[in-house]
Amino acid sequence: MTGRFIAVVGPSGVGKDSVMEALCAARSDLYRARRVITRPEAAGGEAFDGISPALFAARAAGGDFALHWQAHGLSYGIPCEVHAILRSGRDVLANLSRAVLVKADRVFDDVHVLHITATPEVLITRLEGRARETEAEIAKRLARSAPEIPEGMRVTEIDNSGTLGAAVAQALTALYPEKV
Repeated sequence: MTGRFIAVVGPSGVGKDSVMEALCAARSDLYRARRVITRPEAAGGEAFDGISPALFAARAAGGDFALHWQAHGLSYGIPCEVHAILRSGRDVLANLSRAVLVKADRVFDDVHVLHITATPEVLITRLEGRARETEAEIAKRLARSAPEIPEGMRVTEIDNSGTLGAAVAQALTALYPEKV
């Protein structure tokens, strides 16, 4: 039996990384894919492997990524090691862009999308709290329209406007209804 590829999507500031970290703390059998990104690791946020655009392009051309895409001027990749983890029966969590979901559905046998949402007020507060962007940049980010989640995909919406515990409980119930 293979594991599920759980694609976590949602706008910046919604708490994807916090939800993913809490899910992994609640279920030690979950594997969190560590993304490779063309930004300096000192930029903060999630734990990721920061590499140069030239090295990223070489690795992508060499087939090192199960998935890779570009967003917001950066390149993102999910290393191929996730295939072996899925074959072992473990579920894999990965922070993805909605724009790569169709490709993920072609690459992996069993994809479940966790669409994390929050109210606009919560998003503004969280983005301001990160202090990485100006007010104008935050407004531009929030005004950006995101691609729709493709039809036919298994999607669970999780509202992370309240407590992290409530969002994680929703996700666990959706992902593991027989074990909650």
